[in-house]
Amino acid sequence: MDINISNYLRINLQDMALVLISTVLIVLFAKKFFWKYAQAYLDGRTAYVAGELEAAHDNREQSQVMKSEYETKLANAHAEATGILESAKHKASVEANQILEKAHNDARLYKEKAQVEIEQEKTSIRKNIKDEISDIAFLAAKKVVEKEMDDDTHKKYVKDFIEQAQEDETWQA
Repeated sequence: MDINISNYLRINLQDMALVLISTVLIVLFAKKFFWKYAQAYLDGRTAYVAGELEAAHDNREQSQVMKSEYETKLANAHAEATGILESAKHKASVEANQILEKAHNDARLYKEKAQVEIEQEKTSIRKNIKDEISDIAFLAAKKVVEKEMDDDTHKKYVKDFIEQAQEDETWQA
């Protein structure tokens, strides 16, 4: 089997010369009538792409500036929030300490007031007991005196009894 490529391609020198001449004529014709339009379109497209690239570059620079501003604002906001939290914690701590101090002072005042009232009650009760003992002593003395004593002996017993009561009172205090 003998395969001849020239049968399939049918390329010959004359056809090649005609294709080359027609291509040159088309190029010359296009250059004469259409080249300026094609060149203007390509120049316009080049200028458009260059403008878009420049705009993209400018936008990127603006984005970088905005990003750095945002990061600065974010850092400032974080610092401000931290400051506010610390301030609130400090204020709460101060207020808690003030409340505790006031509660301690109030408790101390109530305790002191209660101690004064207790002492007053003790004094009042002692006085009442002393008065009652004196009254009982007088009644007892009166009974005893009426039965067997004279007035001098009776006064001596009452006086001794009162002195004894006063000594007991100072001993209890």
